[in-house]
Order: sequence, then C-alpha cells, then structure tokens
Amino acid sequence: MKIVGRRWWLVGLQQSNFSAAHWSHLHPIDMFDSCNAKNFYHNKALTSPYPRSRVERTHVPADKVDWLAEWKDYQPVEYTAMSILSGPQWADPQVSDKSFSPKFNERDGEVERTSWNGLYVVENGRPRNPAGRTGLTGRGLLGRWGPNHAADPVVTRWKRDRSGNKIAHPVTGKNILQFVAIKRRDCGEWAIPGGMVDPGEKISATLKREFGEEALNSLQKSPEEKAELEKQLQRLFSQEHFVVYRGYVDDPRNTDNAWMETEAVNYHDETGETMDNLPLEAGDDAGMVKWVDISEKLKLYANHSYFIKLVTEKRGAHWSEGPGPECPE
Repeated sequence: MKIVGRRWWLVGLQQSNFSAAHWSHLHPIDMFDSCNAKNFYHNKALTSPYPRSRVERTHVPADKVDWLAEWKDYQPVEYTAMSILSGPQWADPQVSDKSFSPKFNERDGEVERTSWNGLYVVENGRPRNPAGRTGLTGRGLLGRWGPNHAADPVVTRWKRDRSGNKIAHPVTGKNILQFVAIKRRDCGEWAIPGGMVDPGEKISATLKREFGEEALNSLQKSPEEKAELEKQLQRLFSQEHFVVYRGYVDDPRNTDNAWMETEAVNYHDETGETMDNLPLEAGDDAGMVKWVDISEKLKLYANHSYFIKLVTEKRGAHWSEGPGPECPE
C-alpha cells in the first residue's frame, strides 16, 4: 500500500489511508458537517444493481465502509463496462496494460489525476476510493482510474409573479429560488446540467459548455444561432458567482477504484433578464429541462440536493419549513 504524488497540505501525514474524520479536514472549502457525513461516506455509491447493468455489489455494512475497519474477507465484485473496455479516447486503458503508466495524485499531461480532497492511496497499481468501500472494484462506467472530474453549473433566479415581484414562501417568508434542472436520459433523475471536464479544459469553460449543451441544446443550433447563444452565455457566466462545492460526489457509478468529483458553481441571474433571452431546450444527455422551485422536497441525482441547499443558505432563500437543519438526499 502506498500514496503516490505529493500535495503540500499533506506534508507530515502518515502514509496510510485516512479515516472520514481526517479526510474531511482536507476539503478545500471546509463545508463538511453532520449532513455531509451521511451523504458522502457512502449512500448512493453502495446501491445495486450498478447503473446500466445487472451487476450486484458486494453488500458493505455501514461499519465496514471505512478502509480502517478491518475486513479480511472483503470480496468486492470486479466490473468495468464493455463501453469502457472498448477503449474510447476519453478513457484510461486497463492498469495491466504495459503501455499505461499513469501519474496518480498529479497532473498527468492533460489529465487531472489529483483529488480535491487531497492524496488518495494507490494499492497494487489501483487508486483507492477515499470515501471507503463500495462493494465493487474496477471502473464501472467511469473512464478514469481514480478521480473523474466534472463541473456543475447551478443557474438560479428568483421566482416572480406576473408583475415581476419576488414570491416569498408562505411559511418561512423567505424568497423562493429557482434553478435550471435537467432530467437525465440515463437514469431518469432530475439533476444539475453538468458534465465531465475534458483533458486540458478549464473548469470555467466546462461549466459554460455543459450548460449550453444540456440546457440550451447548443450542439443543434445553426452557426448564427450559436454565435448569438454564445454572447448570451458569456453575459450569464460573467455575472457574479461563487463556488458552492469542490470535492467527492456520492455517485451511483463510483467504485473502489474510480469515483466522481466535481466543482459546483452558482451563477445567479438577479433580475432574470439574462435568462429571459436564453430559452431552455433539452439537448445532449438531457431528456427534459425546466426551472424548478428550490426546497427540501427536491429529490435529485447523486448529492445535487446538497449543492442546491448550500446555494439557498448563501442567498438567504427558502429551503425548509422545519425549525432545524435537514440533510438532503
């Protein structure tokens, strides 16, 4: 067992796997709390069958998720989808491929193999999921060994009446936020319209590209329409924004050796005027797209509800009718 690569904030830590408590301190924007503990160590990354397959994960009891919990008889199922094994350009080869010499915990050419959450263990040539056991080894549907980086643009506006006045929730009195949501074609769940960061691509470019492709169907536009769309997108994505979250995502595609990470960024259209000029149209991986009222009742893909909750806290918007904090699924 070893940890490869170096990150300055981990100098002096022992070269062993980190417990959930250690790992949480490595989160760069320090947003971990009791809700996080439930959502990120693990939940959806333990579900069966594995997406787009009949593969059943080995059951992992709650007290065995952490790698520090001894489990000598742990026998996870090995699975990598044929769509990955066929060798698409965006996917890594198998670790056993002699021509494949990845630099884990480092930027490997144009491929980002560092994790938002610090160093991860590499054992027998395979990265180990820092959030714990999942009951499945290999890569499943994920192209990269280790972290697979995505970007999620959370585009919001205030809900308004026909006169243009903000609408407040009748119980909390807080104004209601809306965000652009897509219905994923692969699983039918509602989600933030994000996607994978291409090798060498800046995350800011990914955020704008994915929103255009999934929520505005930019790939199907004429050259003239694309040019106008690009102007409007530039206006939206140059507005005031903030990073909601950076780090591990509790995604049903995760395995012991490959996992999703994301940077979620909120772009807020305060007046609503910019988005009025950007008609929503589902495209690419989206089955549907629409504005959705934000509240604790949202049931979204992976841990997207948590990202949305953080936005409401930042904006002082309505989230829950209850008296105390609640953990979104």
